[in-house]
Amino acid sequence: MVIEHKKHLHNRINRKELKQRLSENPEPRITLSFYKYVQLDDPQTFRDELYERCQNLGVWGRIYVAREGVNAQISVPEKNMHAFQDAMNTYPFFVGMRLNIAVDDHGKSFFALTIKVRDKIVADGIDDPTFNPSNTGTHLNAQHWNALSADPETVVIDMRNHYESEVGHFKGAITPNVATFRDELPLVADMLAHNKDKKILMYCTGGIRCEKASAYLRHQGFKNVFQLEGGIIEYARQVETMGLENQFLGKNFVFDERLGERISNEVVAHCHQCDAPCDAHTNCANDFCHILFIQCDACKATYASTCSEKCRDFNALPDDERKELGKTQQFNGSRFGKGVYKAFKKSEGSLV
Repeated sequence: MVIEHKKHLHNRINRKELKQRLSENPEPRITLSFYKYVQLDDPQTFRDELYERCQNLGVWGRIYVAREGVNAQISVPEKNMHAFQDAMNTYPFFVGMRLNIAVDDHGKSFFALTIKVRDKIVADGIDDPTFNPSNTGTHLNAQHWNALSADPETVVIDMRNHYESEVGHFKGAITPNVATFRDELPLVADMLAHNKDKKILMYCTGGIRCEKASAYLRHQGFKNVFQLEGGIIEYARQVETMGLENQFLGKNFVFDERLGERISNEVVAHCHQCDAPCDAHTNCANDFCHILFIQCDACKATYASTCSEKCRDFNALPDDERKELGKTQQFNGSRFGKGVYKAFKKSEGSLV
């Protein structure tokens, strides 16, 4: 495919206007994710082709392209879903690929299309030339997952970040306190070093991280490595259609405007400001902070959707004063990463 006018293969409208358009758009949309590990010789050309195809079909979302493949979280206009599938199937390596359809979807997940070329579609920190990413663990459907996880000799490990597992996880799962997948891989290998002969079950949101993680554990000498096929998203779908017991507690964190989709009715997390039962993630309304945290409705009202008294009071300042002070002020979002917060110290308006 010949690409013309490449300068148009990027979004050129500001985020505020795009979000406004999303809120006012009544068009039914389907949120989905997919990934494919495949060797791409020219990621940039592929990226431009994919952008044009998606743009023509009204697709919004976030897609990463690398020499090792494609990782996508997007929303597609319902009326264009078949056309989208046809467009993807023009690439032989996409034919028959599973699309993970969102479980709890209101169509307001993304408001723009972003496709970026990266070194890897999942940042893993692996630089060992002998590592074989295709040597993955055994894939399990929901039925086999439930059966195997019931074995007391089985170890279940969550391959997501702390702020994801905090609001939802499988019963009895180990949930490492990490902020990045890159950090989690060697940590999990060390944590499980004394369990190399046991069955290791791992899971993530849609399966992409477990493809790497299961291969990494096998590379480290683990023999009985299993992974949840299609991740939590596909598990929830299979549990419902097959009438199985749902072993997942709480919400599945998602990386879009929804920030989560409910898998079960249990609330396993707490508000970071008052400690009340709550699993609603939000980003601080102070744009100079924007830290991700959990906030209940009562605290949302008290703090005006911000993470602290400092951010609330700052947000109440006139625009000009806020823009000037924001250049030098330090807020929670500039001091802490997503994986380190636990609770708020209200008197100081900061994390502890």
